[in-house]
Amino acid sequence: MAPPFPFEPLLIFGFLSLMLLFGLLLRAFIPFFQRFLFPASLIGGLAGFGMINTGFFPMDTEMVKAFAYHFFNISFISVGLTPPDPDTGSKKTGRTLFKGSVWMALVQGATFPMQAVIGTFIVFLFVTGGQPLFETFGFLLPLGFNEGPGQALSFGRVWETAGFADAATIGLTFATLGYFFSFFVGVPMANRGLKKKNYVREKLPEFFSRGILPRNQTPPSAGGMTTHSANLDSLAFQFSQVGVVYLVTYLFLVFTTRIFSPDVAGMLWGFFFLFGLVFAVILRSLAARTPFSRLMNPPFQRRITGFSVDYLIVATGCGIELLVLRTYVAPLFAIALAGGVLTTLLVWMLGRQLSEYSLERAVAIYGVVTGTVACGLMLLRIVDPEFKTPVARELGFMNIFAVPVVGGLTALLNAPFWWDWSTFVTTLVFAGILFAALVLLLNRKLWHNL
Repeated sequence: MAPPFPFEPLLIFGFLSLMLLFGLLLRAFIPFFQRFLFPASLIGGLAGFGMINTGFFPMDTEMVKAFAYHFFNISFISVGLTPPDPDTGSKKTGRTLFKGSVWMALVQGATFPMQAVIGTFIVFLFVTGGQPLFETFGFLLPLGFNEGPGQALSFGRVWETAGFADAATIGLTFATLGYFFSFFVGVPMANRGLKKKNYVREKLPEFFSRGILPRNQTPPSAGGMTTHSANLDSLAFQFSQVGVVYLVTYLFLVFTTRIFSPDVAGMLWGFFFLFGLVFAVILRSLAARTPFSRLMNPPFQRRITGFSVDYLIVATGCGIELLVLRTYVAPLFAIALAGGVLTTLLVWMLGRQLSEYSLERAVAIYGVVTGTVACGLMLLRIVDPEFKTPVARELGFMNIFAVPVVGGLTALLNAPFWWDWSTFVTTLVFAGILFAALVLLLNRKLWHNL
C-alpha cells in the first residue's frame, strides 16, 4: 500500500540529519578530523556523497540540491534578522576595526576576480586542447571558493537554463574542493605561522576540537525565551520571522519576474538570497521601532543561521553526482588546484604586509575566500583561541563593505548572459578589478598602522 502522503522531502531531510550525526561522531572520535577541524556537516556530506553515488542509499540528487538552495536562502534571511553586536570600544579600536574590515573586504575584492581569471584561462587551455566546456565554466570557481556552496548552486541552477549543463553540480564540487583548501591548507598555515612567530600555542578546548560538550561542563546558552511556550514556543516564533520574509521574497520575485524577459527573470531567482536579506533587514528595522522589538532574540537567530548552514553544507556533499564529476574531473581539479594555490600565495603575501595581527587576519580571510565566514572563524580560533584580538569582529564588520564589492563582482559573472558580453571581455574587466584591488592593498600608506 502506498503512503497516504508524500514522504520524499522528509525522507531526504532525515537522510541529511543522519549524515550530520554520522559526521558528529566521526569528528568526536577520530583525531584526524579534529586535527584539521573538519566540521561534522562536511564529513557527513562526503559520507552521503559516497552512499548515494554507490547506490547504497539511493536519493534524488535534484531534491537534495533543492534543500541546499532553500537552506542557503534561509541562512541569509536569518543573518538579516540578526542585529549586529554594538561596538563599545575606544576610538582607536573603532579605527582599527574599520581599516581591518576594509582590508578584508579588499582581499575578497582581489581573490574573487583572480579566481575568475584563473578559471577562464584554464578553460581556454582545455578548449584549445579539444575538450568542450561551457564558456562560463571557470566562473564557477570564485562562486564555489569565495561565495560558498549556496551561491555556486544557485547560479549554477540558473545557468543550466541558459544551456550550461550540470552547472549546479560543478559549482557544488568547486565549493567542496574549496573546503579542502580551507582546512587541509588553512590549518597547517595557521600552525606554521604560530611556530614562525614564536606565538605561545594554547591548547584548543576539548569542546572546540572534538565538537561535543565534555562531561561536567556547563552548556552555554542558545538564547533566551521571549514568548511563553503555553502560547507559542520561542523557537517557533523566531522561525516564523524567517518564514514570513521567505514568503514576501517569493511573492516579490513572482511579481517582478513577470516584468522582465525570461532570461533575466531566470537570473533573478539566483539572487533570491540577496532579496531575502534585504527584506529581512527591513523587517528587523521596522520591528525595532515597535514594542515588539524586545521579542526578537539575536542568539536564537544565530542558531537558526548555524542550523541552516550545517544542512546547506551536508546537502552540498550529498548533491554532487559522480557521473558529472567523472566527465569533468580534469578541468575541475586543474582549475581548483591552480585557484587554490594562487589564492593561498596571494593571501599569505598580503597578510605579511600588515604590522599588527598579520597572522590572525591572514588565516581568517583565507578561510572566507576558500570556504565561508564560519571557516574563517574556525581558522582564527587556532591562532586566537579566546578571540582576544579584534579580528573576529572585523570579520563581522567586513560584510558591510564586502556585500557591495562581492555583490557587484557576482553580478559581473552574469555579464555574458545579461549583456551579451564575451567571456574574454568579462575576464578583462575582472583583470582590471584585480589590478585596482592590488594597488590599494599594496599601498603601505593606507595600512601603515594596521
